Amino acid sequence: MADTALREPGAAVRFRGGGFLPGTSRLAAVAAFVGLILVWQAAISFGLVSPVFLPSPVEIASALRDLTMSGELWRHLSISLVRIGSGWALGTAAGLCVGTAMALFSLARSVGLPMVSALYPIPKIALLPLLILWLGIGEVSKTATIALGVFFPTVIAVYSGIDNVPRNLIRMAQSFDVPFRDIVWKIALPGALPSIMSGFRISVSTALLLVVAAEMIGAESGIGAFVLQAGNLMQTDQLMAGVTVLSILGLIVGAALSWAERALLAWR
Repeated sequence: MADTALREPGAAVRFRGGGFLPGTSRLAAVAAFVGLILVWQAAISFGLVSPVFLPSPVEIASALRDLTMSGELWRHLSISLVRIGSGWALGTAAGLCVGTAMALFSLARSVGLPMVSALYPIPKIALLPLLILWLGIGEVSKTATIALGVFFPTVIAVYSGIDNVPRNLIRMAQSFDVPFRDIVWKIALPGALPSIMSGFRISVSTALLLVVAAEMIGAESGIGAFVLQAGNLMQTDQLMAGVTVLSILGLIVGAALSWAERALLAWR
């Protein structure tokens, strides 16, 4: 009140309604990574950590270069990417359909919500032995494991996103006799898109985790199998090279999803 009373007539008022709009700094991100690598390298160089158990960044980079030049890295990575892509696509497609049905129809919600609540907490990698018995040791069981892991977070993201769309928008469309299909495609799904994109981030990370776990259990090729073999042979530089590839893959996928969010959610 005192500030208002002392303000001169006609003086500009500071805008205080900007909302929460946190930004990002690429310089800060790069500096954090560089700082971590420098501390890591210094710890190895000064003998604080044994390189047998944790190789230095220089050794990891050398192993990564050798694996790239020999083609071994690409062979394993390409197999893992096919498994991730197929499993994520199947799980996402099914999750979008089921989540939308649960958000729009009473029967689907009544049946689906308790089923999802009961099955989602089950670790999907624990089902891999059972899926191998049902589907065989080949690619189908691994793809099914990834698809199951992707399915549930996608269902929850789609269901909650559509359910949180402002009801006033839907009621207004219904009052103007807008067809049900148009309400879904032009109001419900676009309004739920932020939640769906957040679900995609979770499901992609889940797919990366599950493909590594599945390949460690029942595969002879793939990044997970490569990391497991390197660990068994105490080749920690190659093991960390495989882990580094997974980290880089996660960064690439995260950047792609950020670009998609900026393109699809520019209206926010």
